[in-house]
Amino acid sequence: MAPAADRKGYWGPTTSTLDWCEENYAVTWYIAEFLVGMGSWCFHMTLKYEMQLLDELPMIYSCCIFVYCMFECFKIKNSVNYHLLFTLVLFSLIVTTVYLKVKEPVFHQVMYGMLVFTLVLRSIYIVTWVYPWLRGLGYTSLGIFLLGFFLWNIDNIFCDSLRNFRKKLPPIIGITTQFHAWWHILTGLGSYLHILFSLYTRTLYLKYRPKVKFLFGIWPVILFEPLRKH
Repeated sequence: MAPAADRKGYWGPTTSTLDWCEENYAVTWYIAEFLVGMGSWCFHMTLKYEMQLLDELPMIYSCCIFVYCMFECFKIKNSVNYHLLFTLVLFSLIVTTVYLKVKEPVFHQVMYGMLVFTLVLRSIYIVTWVYPWLRGLGYTSLGIFLLGFFLWNIDNIFCDSLRNFRKKLPPIIGITTQFHAWWHILTGLGSYLHILFSLYTRTLYLKYRPKVKFLFGIWPVILFEPLRKH
């Protein structure tokens, strides 16, 4: 994580509790941290606290949805697990309330990590004891996500060294050392593959005969056939 902002831009002083390793306003006066994922655009563009919440709290909410889907993938159609639903909603409300009060990024990271760890355990259970042939998809999703997490930590720990090294490189090569940007790309891809894994598991249980296809030979999607009528 970088020290206090080294440049001021269109949005004025930084008010967020986080300021990552990207040099602020290095590309344009209007965007503090340029090379990041679109989902965090408002936060990284402004480095304002309100926009930080817009970036971080949906991570908790969306991950709770993932948890619900993974634990309900072997249930009958149109069933609702109200106990699990209530637990996840309550968890989200507690995390939101505490985070608004303490404003400690580590708290958010630990809560998010707990949800991801829960998803990992559930996925391992599925590919180990239920559908072993889904190991490739499940472990690829996990591996890509963990690679993004690894690069994010490298960016945080060696921020000063990376900045100095980047200054010695041509710009077109230097942007490839923006490991926080790689975090967004890789975790986004890992999350997408996890959604495919969840869809495959659910539709397979419902006997829809899902198949993984690759658009243009590179982008994986799930296609499935409807139930056969006897």
